[in-house]
Amino acid sequence: MNGQRYTGVAIWLHWLIAIGIIANIALAWTWPLLGHGDYAGAMVTTHKSIGITILALGVLRLLWRIGHRPPPFPPYKPWERAAAHIVHWGLYLVIFAMPISGWVMISAVKDPATMPPNLYFGLFDWPRLGFILNLPPESRRHVHEMAENAHGLIAWLVYLLVVLHLSGAFKHQMEGFKELQRMGIGRAN
Repeated sequence: MNGQRYTGVAIWLHWLIAIGIIANIALAWTWPLLGHGDYAGAMVTTHKSIGITILALGVLRLLWRIGHRPPPFPPYKPWERAAAHIVHWGLYLVIFAMPISGWVMISAVKDPATMPPNLYFGLFDWPRLGFILNLPPESRRHVHEMAENAHGLIAWLVYLLVVLHLSGAFKHQMEGFKELQRMGIGRAN
């Protein structure tokens, strides 16, 4: 069991999502330092585009996971197995919840007519959620507040889950379980 790799598709989706999450964390920490200028606006637009990409990749990853059983865990302790399952499914949760809360937030803007379009990496406009956009202004304001609060709370959950995921992977790697190789870094056997 030690050293069995995930499928190539699972590995690619894992790393693309991981890069997207890291990029979005960096953008979210950086643009507030820039104020409200063009550069900060471009960073926000990029953040939104990466978020929607993570959502799409998350859907593909979940569909792939449903159709392709991952390799079995190495001989972890029972509590480590349980913790790994909780962290993995928690990561799936935030991969969906974070971009959806952001999409809800930008769909519930105060004055949609004055907002620039949601350009996906400057290529095309992706729509706001019509059922939210068509709410009365007071309801939209309330939805925006809830989504903004959820987005902030989910961000803390992302940080926690990423730290737990990386800590577990490196702990097991140091114990000789070849976790990095299972996810495509180096030889598995």
